[in-house]
Amino acid sequence: MLSQKTKYALKALLYLAQQEEGIIVKTNAISEEASIPKKFLEQILLDLKRAHLVGSKQGKLGGYYLLKSKNEITLADVYRLFDGAIALLPCASLNFYEPCSDCKNEATCHLRHSLISVREETLRSMQNITIASIVSN
Repeated sequence: MLSQKTKYALKALLYLAQQEEGIIVKTNAISEEASIPKKFLEQILLDLKRAHLVGSKQGKLGGYYLLKSKNEITLADVYRLFDGAIALLPCASLNFYEPCSDCKNEATCHLRHSLISVREETLRSMQNITIASIVSN
């Protein structure tokens, strides 16, 4: 399940993706139009900026804009940024791997092998969903 933070991040990215290229949007506008509480939005935008998905401009005419193309930002990118591993178990994870403490032999663990398959299918699906494809639906 998506965390509320990930959902808000996606809503903010979707709002920015619907703006004309080069338009800088104030935090208040994103908050109001995307129905995201401003106190959460500010932290989310900072996290998105650190991940080089959005950029910002300071000052009176400042705000946020997409730094990376809406065709390149995937659901997997945003999910990993805010919710971490896509895998259901740490031993099945690509980026957040940890061995299970109760597993006797990882190489023969049927649960691990099955959940690696689930992770691969989920990851493939999430990588095929871009911000642009969500906006166009």
